[in-house]
Amino acid sequence: MSVKPVLTARGLVKRYGRVTALDRCDFDLLPGEVLAVIGDNGAGKSTMIKALSGAIQPDEGVIELDGKPVTFSSPIAARGYGIETVYQTLALSPALSIADNMFMGRELRKPGLMGTLFHQLDKPAMRQRAREKLTELGLMTIQSIDQSVETLSGGQRQGVAVARAAAFGSRVIIMDEPTAALGVKEGQRVLDLIRTVKARGVPIILISHNMPHVFEVADRIHIHRLGRRLCVVRPEDCKMSDAVALMTGAMRAEDIKQSA
Repeated sequence: MSVKPVLTARGLVKRYGRVTALDRCDFDLLPGEVLAVIGDNGAGKSTMIKALSGAIQPDEGVIELDGKPVTFSSPIAARGYGIETVYQTLALSPALSIADNMFMGRELRKPGLMGTLFHQLDKPAMRQRAREKLTELGLMTIQSIDQSVETLSGGQRQGVAVARAAAFGSRVIIMDEPTAALGVKEGQRVLDLIRTVKARGVPIILISHNMPHVFEVADRIHIHRLGRRLCVVRPEDCKMSDAVALMTGAMRAEDIKQSA
């Protein structure tokens, strides 16, 4: 591989009793790419992503960020390394405003004594930064930065979650089934968001069961089977039906051209 990966994993193992969810799993994410991760139910792809995002700790194996070994004890620890995750549930608080949701758990304090001693929040600064990030991603069709998230459409909520990840994800953004609960139009809008974030140079890991969406935006496709990486292909070298056949075991990895 000529380009040095941003995020790699080698030999990851995760067991739950007698069940082996990850079986010497490998992973590579290249700079500035959209890497789709696909696999049948129970293949272990969710466990792998949880290991990469700090939600679980593998029993064996090594994870490296920019060529240096890292250990994520929690999702907060992964965030400290610039790895942000957009969960399928979005992890938004419906009653709070857009700005409050974007800075939830990372609120800005006022400068000086008011912030350090009295812990007062700098709400104008948070609103300004939230507005800038939404504008940058083309999401300012939203009426007000202060409106509650529960008043937004499904696509707009997904946009807020992506904007939050883009605001803080300096190294990697992981997106778990971002279009699963959306209609055709809103799903396409999320794909446009993915392209916008990619254009900013931030690599994206996209977990999805939606094959048309995967083939539309992915630069490479990581196919996961039986707890490990089966192969990596490029959309231009692989038909959708072949990807499904590889996932289900109907086709061998040796029968298809793999990505470098």
